Amino acid sequence: MSTSALTTEAAPQSLCAREPHVPADRLVAEMVPPPRFGGVRFDTYIPDPNQPSQSDAVKTLAGFADGLGGAHASGAGAASGGMRRWFARKPKTALPAGPRGVYLDGGYGVGKTHLLASLWHATPAAPSLKAFGTFVELTNLVGALGFQQTVQTLGGHRLLCIDEFELDDPGDTVLVSSLLGKLVEAGVALAATSNTLPGRLGEGRFAAADFLREIQGLSAHFQALRIDGEDYRHRGLPEAPAPYTDEQVTRAARKTPGASLDDFPSLLEHLARVHPSRYGALTDDLRAVCLTDVRAVPDQSTALRLVVLADRLYDREIPVAASGLPFDRLFSDEMLNGGYRKKYFRAISRLTALARDSKDLIAQ
Repeated sequence: MSTSALTTEAAPQSLCAREPHVPADRLVAEMVPPPRFGGVRFDTYIPDPNQPSQSDAVKTLAGFADGLGGAHASGAGAASGGMRRWFARKPKTALPAGPRGVYLDGGYGVGKTHLLASLWHATPAAPSLKAFGTFVELTNLVGALGFQQTVQTLGGHRLLCIDEFELDDPGDTVLVSSLLGKLVEAGVALAATSNTLPGRLGEGRFAAADFLREIQGLSAHFQALRIDGEDYRHRGLPEAPAPYTDEQVTRAARKTPGASLDDFPSLLEHLARVHPSRYGALTDDLRAVCLTDVRAVPDQSTALRLVVLADRLYDREIPVAASGLPFDRLFSDEMLNGGYRKKYFRAISRLTALARDSKDLIAQ
């Protein structure tokens, strides 16, 4: 290739060269549905006619949102039982009084995040009074602000939506149990999604029986709402597209303005030096991520960091072009059969979708 041709290509960025600083107020301000779910609403959710629980969920959540129109329990005119007005306007599909939250339980691909984001949009409150984030983002917020400041910050909200609710260790169990208890006392409504019923959180990851009281306390905050549907885990792992060559990936990175280019092992090392709360900022202004020499992830800690990055890339709809191993071979059989298997299945599914989105980068 001639020198003149090379000058027309953009120099790709490197994720490994980025060490973003994220102010705590940005972490709070960004607790809104990600771009992928920014435009979803209840009426854009298409229930499977063979799964009546899906249409029932839409009706129940719409009633739940409608019941959140009253004043916040800590606001003017709210008596000690103020948040009981959630259910004051009870349609036939309203949740029973008692638990101050709704918990969407179901497999992958049934639209739980779509419904959770729709609930956030439908709740009659200013965006600054509603928070939406993944479980990891919530625990990262506590790490950034401290426990008491997090309670003060979120305690004035009308609704907290927690996507992908999972407990990975005893510390998280105690932390989240205490946090949600304080928020419920402050009158905050809760909504969460997970692939695990509240009473079985932490199962397979640590000695959940030793923390049964905390887990039962978490479960008491929620009314479980089961959403049935075909779960891709029953169909096996999603088939990842064939990887590209190093040359194809490098060329795509140079031809795509706003693309990054890194070798995979170096990126994994860099992720260990960046706090997961900053992984979203790590991808700021990127139009594509290009990776060479993708290999099997060496250990569990590295794998869990990669899961968080995959979530942030998926939320922001950033295509990923890669060489090396296909994404469905990232995690060992031991990992896929272990306590974090649901996280790894989700990461494979999301990275596979982003890999398919990258075909236009290679074709240009």
